[in-house]
Amino acid sequence: MTWHGQLHLNYTHDGERTIALDRHHGPLRVLQRLYPEGPGVCHHVLVHPPGGIAGGDALDVQVQMAQGCHALITTPGATRFYKSQGDEAVQSLHAHLSPGTRLEWLPLETLAYRGCRAVNRMRFDLAPGAEMMGWDVLALGLPAAREHFDDPAFAHGRFTQEIHLPGNWLERGTVAAHDATLLDSPLGWDGRRVMATLWWASGAPTSLARREALLQDTRELQADSPLASHSGSTSPNAQVVVLRVLAERVEPAMALLTAVWARWRQTAWGMAPCPPRVWRT
Repeated sequence: MTWHGQLHLNYTHDGERTIALDRHHGPLRVLQRLYPEGPGVCHHVLVHPPGGIAGGDALDVQVQMAQGCHALITTPGATRFYKSQGDEAVQSLHAHLSPGTRLEWLPLETLAYRGCRAVNRMRFDLAPGAEMMGWDVLALGLPAAREHFDDPAFAHGRFTQEIHLPGNWLERGTVAAHDATLLDSPLGWDGRRVMATLWWASGAPTSLARREALLQDTRELQADSPLASHSGSTSPNAQVVVLRVLAERVEPAMALLTAVWARWRQTAWGMAPCPPRVWRT
């Protein structure tokens, strides 16, 4: 039995309040709207009740944001891609940001179980004046349980990842369980099994000074992190700033991303960080 879930989130204004009309089909939905920092910012927790994505499952999230809206979307726990007997499990996100909107896409980590055949696609279309922050934390296997992603008995396992900001940044690649060169080479994952990415993006070119301020924040926090030797940050063009981290475990990677996100929020938007309460439960 496979699951097919669809969720459409349409963010609009009701006076000063950012609200969202949501339509769902299948096992994919959001909890009630939350406003821990006032009516202008809508916090949403995206929930997949089955608890994991198996071969043949397909989840599709569509986000539409009207002008001036601000939304923060997260998850209550890890997204799990389970081992497959052959069929792919697919999760897709497509967000459309109108001018003047802000989106924070901050799901908790993704766990790729050994033997999974998974595809995770994200696309963010930003109109001029729209801005976003997003992250993705991918953990391969369950090393603490001695379930290694590159176990020879599960050599068919693979995980395909795509992060797309049309016209500005495209990352697309596949990690295969049998690819020891990629997983263990210093030019690849260097024996680590967690890769984390944090990005800030704008729908129009921004000043060098603004991007340098974000990079300065990032590099100060990197220098104080135990992951300093396996992290790097850059601005590949005038609309994107990226932090990339390799780690042996999820927790230190998530700690660094959370610290940088909090600093970026203040630098880019003049807003104090407001971590979702679900992160502490």
